[in-house]
Amino acid sequence: MDKVIVAYWSQTGNTAAMAAAIGEGITEAGKEAVVTDISSVSMDDLQAASAFALGCPAMGAEVLEEGEMEPFVTEVEAFASGKKIGLFGSYGWGDGQWMRDWEDRMKAAGATVVGGEGVICQETPDDEALENCKALGKELAALA
Repeated sequence: MDKVIVAYWSQTGNTAAMAAAIGEGITEAGKEAVVTDISSVSMDDLQAASAFALGCPAMGAEVLEEGEMEPFVTEVEAFASGKKIGLFGSYGWGDGQWMRDWEDRMKAAGATVVGGEGVICQETPDDEALENCKALGKELAALA
């Protein structure tokens, strides 16, 4: 597949900026990036993809956003086995527990978490975080 989907939920724009940087990495690697909010992603396209990225910031007591993202991730878990998934998101407090929990969920569903762990940053992504996102995009493009 020449397209790599980057589906995300963002409240303040930090996770959206990370998604855009992942998309840049995918494009730089010669693939087409489809960067979209989870409300606009085609679940059929996501299910057909061998590799894709999912992004969500930490919410509340370091959990995924519960209204839209949590049900979306639950749906992805049903077909995650064998998929290569890049995870990313920002946080404002805590130590990244929401990402470790998300990684564990995807691995338990049979997915491979690309890079071994999710890409996280505190608050607005800095240059290093954006470079890590681009690198994730390039890695996903190579797997797609």
